[in-house]
Amino acid sequence: MMGGMAMAEDDVTTRSVSSSVSGRTSDTSGPGPAGTGGTRDVSRWTRRLVVAGLLLAALNLRPAISGLGPLLEEVQHGLGMSGTVAGLLTSVPSLCFAVFGSQAPRLARRWGPAAVVLAGMAAVTLGLAARSFANGTVLFLVASAVALAGIAVSNVLMPVVVKHWFPDRVGSMTGLYSMGLSLGTAGAAAVTVPMTEALGGSWRVGLGAWALVGVVAIVPWALVFRDQRGQERDGDGNQVRTAPGGGSATPAGGDADGSANAHRTDAAAHRTEAASAARTEPAALRITRSPTAWALGVFFGLQASAAYITMGWLPQIFRDAGVSASTAGVMLAVTMGMGIPLAFVLPRVAARMSHQGPLVVALGLCGLSGYAGLWFAPAAGAWAWAVLLGVSNCAFPLVLTMIGMRSRSSAGVVKLSAFAQSTGYLLAIPGPLLVGALQQHTGGWHAPLLLMTGLMLAQICVGIVAGRDRCVEDGR
Repeated sequence: MMGGMAMAEDDVTTRSVSSSVSGRTSDTSGPGPAGTGGTRDVSRWTRRLVVAGLLLAALNLRPAISGLGPLLEEVQHGLGMSGTVAGLLTSVPSLCFAVFGSQAPRLARRWGPAAVVLAGMAAVTLGLAARSFANGTVLFLVASAVALAGIAVSNVLMPVVVKHWFPDRVGSMTGLYSMGLSLGTAGAAAVTVPMTEALGGSWRVGLGAWALVGVVAIVPWALVFRDQRGQERDGDGNQVRTAPGGGSATPAGGDADGSANAHRTDAAAHRTEAASAARTEPAALRITRSPTAWALGVFFGLQASAAYITMGWLPQIFRDAGVSASTAGVMLAVTMGMGIPLAFVLPRVAARMSHQGPLVVALGLCGLSGYAGLWFAPAAGAWAWAVLLGVSNCAFPLVLTMIGMRSRSSAGVVKLSAFAQSTGYLLAIPGPLLVGALQQHTGGWHAPLLLMTGLMLAQICVGIVAGRDRCVEDGR
């Protein structure tokens, strides 16, 4: 039920964001004010800023998570944190992504994508800086939640930003963003421990240092936001009112009759457009009645749970087996870094297959092999287990590809994606928490590994169902 509500809300707000974005695009496509060299120059400058902003934002979307794992033992000791609470900490990302990510389209509709991403980067910076000064578990969790809230809203709006500023280069800009995301994840895992040691050995300094990267990411988005605000004024410096949906704009204090007429014209156009859409669109898609949609939601949740368990607990498993903290961090970086090349290859392979079940099985077997290795020889074959788990984590780009293939229309994909992700992130919350609780109560990693194995087996089974060549419009 909660997933269905989030799905419906995201569908409406995503279309609203797209409409407002289209309106802003149309406003900047004409000739610029006299003496400015035209809006084309401003647009080119803005696009360059957005490229830098995309890459820097992507680099900031995972260090708060992957940088914590290699230092989790030090954080636990420093704050007197139990294993169960540490498990809660590793579950917070899923919770924040489910709660705050669903609000991103609504915020973007009100303030614009650039403003929301700017606020997101500021929240990441503030949260990372604040948690390095936390003197207790509660404050550390709250500061982490602030950073993760910024990550959640920014993460959701990255595709909107790409579509707005680069409609003819969606593939290449998405690839740039994906590469930055993987580099940030792997880089934080590899660098955090050596950087901590170089800066005096305090985990507070090592975790807080990532806030500086957030400061750098704020700069281009602040400039983009300033540019957009500047383009909302006419050549005389008057504030321009843009009609909803990007209709006619008039200077504030201008002809009231003209403004009213423009508003009425836009309203009539919107009513005509809505009526036309109502005539041409198929009957309302009830996504919650589709077994395929539920299979995708559960598959998304299980792969997300496995990914957050890996990011949060894999370094500690290696450390408890005798691997040094810095080496454990590098191994996590290897695991996360596997997503850089495979994120480009796997979706293309999946798109050529009518049934993605074989890929689901292959990735799941890699995960099961990695867990078996951690059970029998965690230190001796550590590098091999890191690689295998990295391959298994590529179920994320696979499930995104499957979502796009399980509906016949773009509107259906929006609904399916919102439902699968909101449902999935909610389902992913207990996994890391249970791993921490089991480790604390048993004093070892065999019980958590059994849980992880069971979750991976379930992921394979439900992934085979989700990978069948069916569309949610058929009610199957």
